[in-house]
Amino acid sequence: MQCSFKQVGNTPLIKLNVLKPDEGASIWLKVESGNPTGSYKDRMAISVIGEAIRKGNLTLSQTVVEYTGGSTGSALAFACACLGIKFTAIFSDAFSHSKQLAMEAFGAEVIVVPSYGKGISPELIKKMKELAHEKVDKINGFYADQFGSKDVVLGYQPMGLEIAQQIEDKVDLLCASVGTGGALMGALEGLHKKDEFPKVIAFEPSQSPLLTQGFGGSHQVEGVGVGFYPPFLDSKRVNQFYAVDQVEAFEMRKVLAQKHGIFCGTSTGMNVVGAIKLAREMSPKQNIVTFGCDSGLKYL
Repeated sequence: MQCSFKQVGNTPLIKLNVLKPDEGASIWLKVESGNPTGSYKDRMAISVIGEAIRKGNLTLSQTVVEYTGGSTGSALAFACACLGIKFTAIFSDAFSHSKQLAMEAFGAEVIVVPSYGKGISPELIKKMKELAHEKVDKINGFYADQFGSKDVVLGYQPMGLEIAQQIEDKVDLLCASVGTGGALMGALEGLHKKDEFPKVIAFEPSQSPLLTQGFGGSHQVEGVGVGFYPPFLDSKRVNQFYAVDQVEAFEMRKVLAQKHGIFCGTSTGMNVVGAIKLAREMSPKQNIVTFGCDSGLKYL
């Protein structure tokens, strides 16, 4: 069944018509909604699960466990379903219910941690992580470790390779909102393999400005701003950390859908808001690439 993994990747790179030609750099969006679960997390999931089996760290009789806001969980549920492996997700009602339904559709067990209306906070993430570790120990399961496995970054390298092949000119700036930082670093490594060496900027919600101001906070942008330093984000490779207001990100999500036909999640809205602000400071001859992380269908 591993042939199902071939559904992942080779997604389009779209030039956004969000600025006039003389207003700044061109903005390119790597639209990842065409992956099986509508997210670039599918790239990470097939890498983590596939490599774990290849290395002998995971057997088909074990249960994979991970705490997740749902996109990683949906991707892991897909990857496990392809191989006939059980998957348990530690989730929360702070995230979109659509993601819970998607995980369950792929056959996952979903354990919901209540947020008590406080949104996505460092305290909630800590509770989810603790419960995931308890579950792994109890059932002798396999912890997917989205915040620690080196195979996460490896899974995103093909995204960078694809961008290098698709772009009309060189990539001057790569920017994206970060959760683990795996997608940004993995894509950068892929670009490096094609002799592309862009500047790198990492976005976070201004409501949880850990990278820019040193403290986390409650926010509503799923998949980013997890309340601790992104484990895969190499500060030596990042030129700048940049905070984007979640209100602007939500509004951009509507604009992309209604004026550009790109239906995406809020982290993508954040990416485009940040990219536009940065593009205005750059030459019209330059190129910015950012990520269309997932489909808006997951947030209805």
